[in-house]
Amino acid sequence: MRTVIFETAIKLLLPLFIAFSLFLLFRGHNSPGGGFIGGLLAAIGLFLRAMVFGTKNTIATYKIRPIGIIAIGLSVALVSILIPLFSGLPLMTGLWFDLTLPLIGKLGTPLMFDIGVYIVVIGVVLNITFILSNG
Repeated sequence: MRTVIFETAIKLLLPLFIAFSLFLLFRGHNSPGGGFIGGLLAAIGLFLRAMVFGTKNTIATYKIRPIGIIAIGLSVALVSILIPLFSGLPLMTGLWFDLTLPLIGKLGTPLMFDIGVYIVVIGVVLNITFILSNG
């Protein structure tokens, strides 16, 4: 449904959806939240944009290929799972790096896995959205 109110609202709200989803992603690896809920929130913002402006416009504007997004997310998650294996530890062992970022905290494989989940969830929801809205 295209109305001036919806178009204006989505233009203003999409950056807020993305910013809050990133907040949930980075907060969630130490507290409630994380990659799944953050990815859902980001995907909801893009879903609403696709419903207001159309899927073709959203795909063209953001150069979105959901299958590619899913592949990138799975690759990031897989790398985070395999890093401990190269250190002689069991799969999915949490490793933290010496680097600490303000507002995020210590970087490590759990955060990397959460980022992979975040990207996969965005890709899956957008893939479902685009398939259902086109056909």
